[in-house]
Amino acid sequence: MRIALLTYSTRPRGGVVHTLSLAEALAVLGHDVTVWTLGRGGGFFRDVDPRVRLAVVPFPDIPDEGVGPRILRSIDLLRQAFTPGEYDIVHAQDCISANAVDRCVRTIHHLDRFTTPELAACHEKAIVRPYAHVCVSAAVATEVRDGWGITPTVIPNGVDADRFAAAAPSTEHGRYVLAVGGIEPRKGSIDLLDAYALLRAGLPGLNLVIAGGETLFDYRDYRTAWQTRAAELGVHPRVLGPVDHDALPGLVAGAAAFAFPSTKEGFGLAAMEALAAGVPVVVRDLPVLREVFGSAVGYGSDPHSLARALRDAIGEPSPSRVAAGRALAAAHTWRAAAEQHAAFYSTLMSAVTAG
Repeated sequence: MRIALLTYSTRPRGGVVHTLSLAEALAVLGHDVTVWTLGRGGGFFRDVDPRVRLAVVPFPDIPDEGVGPRILRSIDLLRQAFTPGEYDIVHAQDCISANAVDRCVRTIHHLDRFTTPELAACHEKAIVRPYAHVCVSAAVATEVRDGWGITPTVIPNGVDADRFAAAAPSTEHGRYVLAVGGIEPRKGSIDLLDAYALLRAGLPGLNLVIAGGETLFDYRDYRTAWQTRAAELGVHPRVLGPVDHDALPGLVAGAAAFAFPSTKEGFGLAAMEALAAGVPVVVRDLPVLREVFGSAVGYGSDPHSLARALRDAIGEPSPSRVAAGRALAAAHTWRAAAEQHAAFYSTLMSAVTAG
């Protein structure tokens, strides 16, 4: 099959990681795959298997551009560049790329609520316009069905488990709790600050390290609130920003625990990578994360319960839970995800032929 996978960025966000890994796995199966994206700041954050074609549409920064105009410009530039007639399957991984094409499959990784009008409209159209839908968890598929009467096909994420399992633990940051994803409302970053302040009281010398954070959206007000809260608590997290692709597994493997207090998720890829590295993981108690992780992680619903779960994970790590986490991560392969996607695509093409 000739397959186009579309994403909105070249930077290491979860949806971009998913797009590249799925593209490579589909190419290994023998499919002709092209990844289309907007080139925010250059090429992709990592090397890509040469069997995958890359179509990077330049997207120059405009100083002081608002989120709404940036969304519309993103859609317009990708629409102008994309060549739909070259592909049997066009598969968009986010709302921007789904709005940039006329007919596509859409993966809905998670649902969100936006206050920016252009972004809210982008989110809605990217659900109702595609002719077929995929979700990476049954919980999100249920949200889509309940909210829009659409029944997506569920295909779980893959995980590059071997890369994290083989990593040499970093010692650069001493003893630390790690969060990956930057400082954002959806990542529960202020709750994590409060949980860390409680946790540190009983574990002096424990650091909080936050990695990642490349995003299209403007979270300056939230980050200001986060900084204010950190000052009030007297804590000084180490905010690394984007971490080099090759350095990330070691950073994850060196953590005493991995914190994942997100308020909205579709699967929890970063947490699954931490399990692959043998690191205890604590997540927010959400139905989707219960579905994906089961008993392999600890759960918390607020700063106090998150702190308790992290304290238990660090103070009394469970070898059986660590082993279960490694096994769970290893079971989610990109090859399996690619095979399920290919079968789904074939069904869609057969339906078109029959029609």
